[in-house]
Amino acid sequence: MKRLVKSLVLLCVLVILIACQTDERSPLEVRLYNQDLDAVGTATFKNQQDKVTVQIKVEGLEPGFHGVHIHEYAKCDLPDFQTAGNHFNPEGMEHGLMHPDGPHLGDMPNIEVKADGTADVEFELPGATLLDGKNSLLREEGTSIIIHEKEDDGISQPSGNAGARLVCGVISLSESEQEQKPTDPTETNKEEE
Repeated sequence: MKRLVKSLVLLCVLVILIACQTDERSPLEVRLYNQDLDAVGTATFKNQQDKVTVQIKVEGLEPGFHGVHIHEYAKCDLPDFQTAGNHFNPEGMEHGLMHPDGPHLGDMPNIEVKADGTADVEFELPGATLLDGKNSLLREEGTSIIIHEKEDDGISQPSGNAGARLVCGVISLSESEQEQKPTDPTETNKEEE
């Protein structure tokens, strides 16, 4: 009987800890920046059972289809966001949603940007999590989300022939906790004066 009570208490504590971690990490909103470091949108990540949903709202892109992926490092350094590394691939799969030995955990469908340069889409990342673990988008320092210049063909290695990295956002707890205020383009830079 004592074992049963101890097990139930331990289970309750575990459930409370997981609930607290989920509240802290989900939803997680990430700002998206272009190569001029202009904020061009957001990606909102929500932890679900056995997956993470991602809502992407972006503006200022060329109309048409663009590849979008989660990348392995929480870095969006200029000039070309290459510091984000390769696609997030903790399972060692091949690239592409259509590849028989794929996909990478960070592979998502293409986004379609409307004629006005905007997109508002929601995708799922099956197997991903915002909680601790090998498939966590917040492991170590985190990961990043990249929107590419061209459409991902869904099969070419290593990244679907999607072209240049146009937009980047850092997926991390420390980034989401920072209060970032947009700059006012009408203000002059006091350091220049």
